Amino acid sequence: MIPRAALLAAAIGLAGCTMGPDYSRPSVAVPESYRNQTEPASTASLGDEKWPQVFQDEELQKLIRAALRQNYDVRIAASRILQARAEVGLARSQQFPSVSGTAGYSLQKLPGFAFEFFQIVGGFSWDPDFWGKYRRATEGARAALLASDWSRREVLLTVVSNVAMAYFQLRELDSELDIAQRTLASRRESLQLTETLSNGGRASLLDVRQAEQLVETAAETIPETERLIAQEEDLISTLMGENPHSIPRGRALIEQPLPAAVPAGLPSRLLERRPDILQAEQQLVTANAQIGVARAAFFPDLPLTGSAGIQSVHLAGLFTGPSGAWNFSAPLTEPIFTAGRLRSNLKLVEAQRDQAVLNYQQTIQQAFRQVSDALTSYTKFREFREHQQALTTAAEGAANLSEVRYKGGAASYLEVLTNETNYFSAELNLSRAQLNERLSLVQLYSALGGGWEQ
Repeated sequence: MIPRAALLAAAIGLAGCTMGPDYSRPSVAVPESYRNQTEPASTASLGDEKWPQVFQDEELQKLIRAALRQNYDVRIAASRILQARAEVGLARSQQFPSVSGTAGYSLQKLPGFAFEFFQIVGGFSWDPDFWGKYRRATEGARAALLASDWSRREVLLTVVSNVAMAYFQLRELDSELDIAQRTLASRRESLQLTETLSNGGRASLLDVRQAEQLVETAAETIPETERLIAQEEDLISTLMGENPHSIPRGRALIEQPLPAAVPAGLPSRLLERRPDILQAEQQLVTANAQIGVARAAFFPDLPLTGSAGIQSVHLAGLFTGPSGAWNFSAPLTEPIFTAGRLRSNLKLVEAQRDQAVLNYQQTIQQAFRQVSDALTSYTKFREFREHQQALTTAAEGAANLSEVRYKGGAASYLEVLTNETNYFSAELNLSRAQLNERLSLVQLYSALGGGWEQ
């Protein structure tokens, strides 16, 4: 009789409906191309490139690989996936019967009387999923698992871009330190020459003091740059999940390759590639599934429970004689009065779904803006670097010419001071312009969803 009832409930459960709306992707306004996109719109995108193809410095690649293995954010994200996978197992288990077994012995002694009892009992319980509440819960848990996985990929993307940007900043500071040290050595030689000329009566004490200013201007930048270098190394060490230590160097900043063209691809493809967009969509799927769970709570519930086994007052009698026993129950429960709890819960999950829709649409809009901003930055930083390069060349020529004019007695040392100061500033600004050009490439690569594939 129990098997027949279970089979009947299974048939009813399989024929049951699933409450709540099926998920469909919300409509979003997708432009045909990005603003400030210089390359023709095509399916090719810089974001499709794996990060070792974009960051070709071997030392940088070693740092990134170490960070992807050891970074704490990456490891925390991986642990969240394990938790979400377990949540899927818990949600899915609700769809199936639960079976348990018990073997027991009890002894009770009263004045003049002793009672022994032996039993072996198997029991089951099952709440057939007539209205699909457990199926919707499982659907939501699976979407949450996918959201956790896309969150992990977003962390990978962030770690790759952060390490690359920190490494480029480190190499730029190395360049600034080299410029300052070279300039300091040159200006010390110039100071010695000026002092020699002053001792011979061919230069004034003012010229000496101005030469000393040039020396100290270059010297004062060195300790500050060294401080920034040490802090940048500490940052990279932390990104790698390690204690602060020195960081090995590879190519110089200006040797870090830049692509001749930067294809952005079609904006519609961003919806299938950026981890934060896909994470937001799976969070929307989860919220949508919760509506089905909330709606199913309005309908009757028919939990099935039963047990069967053998029992006897004698151990030998467990397997002989009429020792079998069983029971089965199927109580039908229907919510009659809940003081608005079920309806309020439905309104709550519907509002949460609407919020998830807005969050999904907002994430897409922000992604389009980030790509557009990154395209603008990369183009304009490149133009700025080209002009800064020409300015630095002109400043170098002016500094060399003023030095020749001073030695020939055709110019004062104030002219040398001005042009040397301008050249030193121009060199530093050029180094920073080269850095900004590469940082904008990293930002564009990240905005296009690149960096989570190796």
